[in-house]
Amino acid sequence: MVVCILLWWILKVLTLSCLLKTALSLNPDDPNVCSHWESYAVTVQESYAHPFDQIYYTRCTDILNWFKCTRHRISYKTAYRRGLRTMYRRRSQCCPGYYESGDFCIPLCTEECVHGRCISPDTCHCEPGWGGVDCSSGCDSDHWGPHCSNRCQCQNEALCNPITGACVCADGYKGWRCEELCDPGTYGKGCQFKCQCYNGATCDHKTGECHCAPGYTGVFCEEHCPPGSHGAQCELRCPCQNGGVCHHITGECSCPPGWMGFVCAQPCPSGTFGMNCSQDCPCHNGGQCDHVTGKCLCTAGYMGDRCQEECPIGTYGFQCTQKCDCQNGAKCYHINGACMCDPGFKGIRCQERMCPEGLYGLKCHKKCPCNINNTLSCHPLSGECTCKAGSAGLYCNDTCPPGSYGEGCQLTCLCQNGADCGSVTGKCTCAPGYMGDDCSITCGARTYGANCSSVCNCKNDGACSPVDGLCLCKEGWQGVDCSIPCPSGTWGLNCNQTCYCNNGAACNPVDGFCLCSPGWQGEYCDQACPDGTYGLNCSEHCDCSHADGCDAVTGYCCCLAGWTGIHCDNVCAQGRWGPNCSISCNCENGGSCSPEDGTCECAPGYRGPMCQRICSPGFYGHHCSQACPPCVHSSGPCHHVTGRCDCLPGFFGSLCNQVCASGRYGKNCAEVCQCTNNGTCNPIDGTCQCFPGWIGKDCSQTCPAGFWGPDCFHTCNCHNGAMCNPYDGECRCTAGWTGLYCTQRCPAAFYGRNCANVCQCQNGADCDHITGQCTCRTGFTGKQCEQKCPPGSFGYGCKQLCECMNNATCDHVTGTCYCSPGFKGIRCDQAALMMEELNPYTKISPALGSERHSVGAIIGIIILLLIIMVLLALFVWYRRKQKEKGHDMPSVSYTPAMRMTNTDYSLSGACGMDRRQNTYIMEKNFKEYMKESVCSSSTCSLNSSENPYATIKDPPILTCKHSESSYVEMKSPIHRDSPYSEMPTSSTTNKNIYEVEPTVSVVQDARGRSANYNQNPYDLPRNSHIPSHYDLLPVRHSPTHGASWDKQS
Repeated sequence: MVVCILLWWILKVLTLSCLLKTALSLNPDDPNVCSHWESYAVTVQESYAHPFDQIYYTRCTDILNWFKCTRHRISYKTAYRRGLRTMYRRRSQCCPGYYESGDFCIPLCTEECVHGRCISPDTCHCEPGWGGVDCSSGCDSDHWGPHCSNRCQCQNEALCNPITGACVCADGYKGWRCEELCDPGTYGKGCQFKCQCYNGATCDHKTGECHCAPGYTGVFCEEHCPPGSHGAQCELRCPCQNGGVCHHITGECSCPPGWMGFVCAQPCPSGTFGMNCSQDCPCHNGGQCDHVTGKCLCTAGYMGDRCQEECPIGTYGFQCTQKCDCQNGAKCYHINGACMCDPGFKGIRCQERMCPEGLYGLKCHKKCPCNINNTLSCHPLSGECTCKAGSAGLYCNDTCPPGSYGEGCQLTCLCQNGADCGSVTGKCTCAPGYMGDDCSITCGARTYGANCSSVCNCKNDGACSPVDGLCLCKEGWQGVDCSIPCPSGTWGLNCNQTCYCNNGAACNPVDGFCLCSPGWQGEYCDQACPDGTYGLNCSEHCDCSHADGCDAVTGYCCCLAGWTGIHCDNVCAQGRWGPNCSISCNCENGGSCSPEDGTCECAPGYRGPMCQRICSPGFYGHHCSQACPPCVHSSGPCHHVTGRCDCLPGFFGSLCNQVCASGRYGKNCAEVCQCTNNGTCNPIDGTCQCFPGWIGKDCSQTCPAGFWGPDCFHTCNCHNGAMCNPYDGECRCTAGWTGLYCTQRCPAAFYGRNCANVCQCQNGADCDHITGQCTCRTGFTGKQCEQKCPPGSFGYGCKQLCECMNNATCDHVTGTCYCSPGFKGIRCDQAALMMEELNPYTKISPALGSERHSVGAIIGIIILLLIIMVLLALFVWYRRKQKEKGHDMPSVSYTPAMRMTNTDYSLSGACGMDRRQNTYIMEKNFKEYMKESVCSSSTCSLNSSENPYATIKDPPILTCKHSESSYVEMKSPIHRDSPYSEMPTSSTTNKNIYEVEPTVSVVQDARGRSANYNQNPYDLPRNSHIPSHYDLLPVRHSPTHGASWDKQS
């Protein structure tokens, strides 16, 4: 029964793996991969209304039942049932004409390409020298024709057609025998390509590569040499300086303005400038010109484009930038600025008078007659008065006359419109209504008065006087501020005219023109509109088709019976009929009625006298005369109006026969799928079918820690802090652990991640399986326990101090003292006789006080021997009982091996019978290590009296003691990157026999029946996790077929 269940699980896992491989192996981006939608059924639980008979009571006339009668009614309750739902998934497959090979789709040729390869369906690409549909016809490169009897005449490495002998020229050649080069300007296969080279370049007759002429570069020789280079292949460097440009072919320098010479290194000679130094400098008065631009650089005291002008009065020096500081009307020299004083003044800046203030004359004996208050100065020689601004007269006693101002009253006033002018500064004081510096600007709109500071209050565009602000009203307005309109019946300026309009016409208050109301005309609006016209000024014409005239005021057409609209040119609106369209139609669902008799004309999709019914199922359109198309995945027949199929969610198309494209779902395929991480989207409701290792509404969440597989259904079985792959559940062990479920410690002498590190501990020290730290034995120390205890110490950790005396040495393990000659005792503290010195045992003989301890030790050894004898007797009795149970029980023997090159199945009756030996491949250090091991080789058997899979026991003949429990998992080296041959072997002491690769031996019974198993019960699929009380052994693979997940991690 167990074997059947096991085989069923193996078949299921293999089938699933094949399906996954088929679905995931092809790359959807491959142009030769096509896809289709595949339907599959899913069992779902759905609700429905379940009918049942409900009994209830009601009042009645039944006296016997106390006026209570029983009644029945059918009610419904919500129930649940299991149903099948059709789901869809996309499947990839090779397009027609291609077949699958690994991860790719390979083209298929019906006839095998003998000497070529298949490049597309039924199309071969032949090797050189072969031809035909299947590339089976061919001769050597020098012959052609039947029996290859004709010699080829082709030249220049051309190929000869093995059938016709025609030459297939190589690139760059032409002619019957390919003896000619391509014509200039052509190249390539058959000389059919045009050269793309420019500027006189030639191209290679084979490749078309351009060989540029000197001075040109680029792929097509379309560019000049880069600046700074010239010549063939632009390899020569230009020698031009100061911005000179060399010719791209000859390298000759073209100098910029202001430079000359072979390499443009010499500036223009003095007096010349410009291109080629061909222009003469135009500078005067000793000015120099720039040799590049010709601009004049003037000497001090001169200015202008040609230095032809002296500095203006009041300036001097270089570029006339310095100001003269001469006083009292003195002039300064335009070159150095020296002051030239007028008579009567002296000093560097002519600032000193010859005479004291108030006197003048040659001898300074005359008194100045000027008015002191209005005088600036009195000339020291002539006594002439220089008046202040605003004063005039011989002695500065008068003010400036009207119209003049300033110093000497020489300036003319510019004030206008009667403004007053200040005699000193000439500032204008404007009259009311004017403003501006010269009072020439009239006050702006809405302002008036002095300085235009007052604001006008006139309304309705009334004009305002700029002088006093008086309002001048326009026609139709009156009042102080022009805010009162003319009274009714008056018009014109100041409202002094009378209106004469009739029939309610209005009078324009500005010009008195009559504004007639609609329907009237004439100068005084006393004439009605003529027939056929209406509206304002009777300017509109009636536009009625089926009417009895129109209204003279509004122009509304008086329509005849059955007509409506602005122009009476439309029949009655939908829903109306009869005279003036006054009767309502009874047609339903958008049907229209005849404007004459009211009969219904149904809209498409409806029928009946009043259009109250829809089309019969299967028909649609006008008069329900069109048949519905065959809708496939629809909620019913087509729409009775449009005839379109109402597709179910997940389908689209005119017939609802197409499944939503990948990435879309829902009604009309309008929704976008949210599935990630290779999740498959249901085209109906958009639910995601997640890839193994992912969960969540959109498959965006990886499995929680401790779970794996589809929907994270499986529970991880990893131990000791190991993590499992959320896709296949494979365990990734932490440092120091190994095994299928990471339950085994690293083998002895190994530690760390994947047990890949070799322990370096010496002298029998224990190595930590995680960190590799050495735990030294008694008497040793050091990081790798390579050192004995220092002299004077012994014991565990070398923490005990020796008590030996008289220069005796101390044993590093036990602390026993080795006495020097002449001493004895435990601590070598006693003198020894001459004869005792000759006895070597006196050096380590214990003191008398320790003899009692030796007796106790002897007694303990005797008791231990007795216990061992009792255990041996029990063991012999147990072995006999086991033999009596029969010899047909299959047993599994395990031989430790690092890497097994030959797995043998032997037949034996018991553990001690003959077996074939396994061949092991070990490194040199493994062999040396195995020699030191107490249990270097052993063969252990698994025997059980009841279930061979339930209990694994150590055979009693083994002397190796195992530190771990017998209930362990046995792991093949399939999941390890490094083969076991790279690991050093260790003693099987303190090592579980199942930490190494097992060798299976099937035992045959005494009668010779062969237990032949086609499927070993231990050969399970990789990473299979069958829930049971014990872990089953994994399948054994070659070490070359290791798992990929460890490598990737």
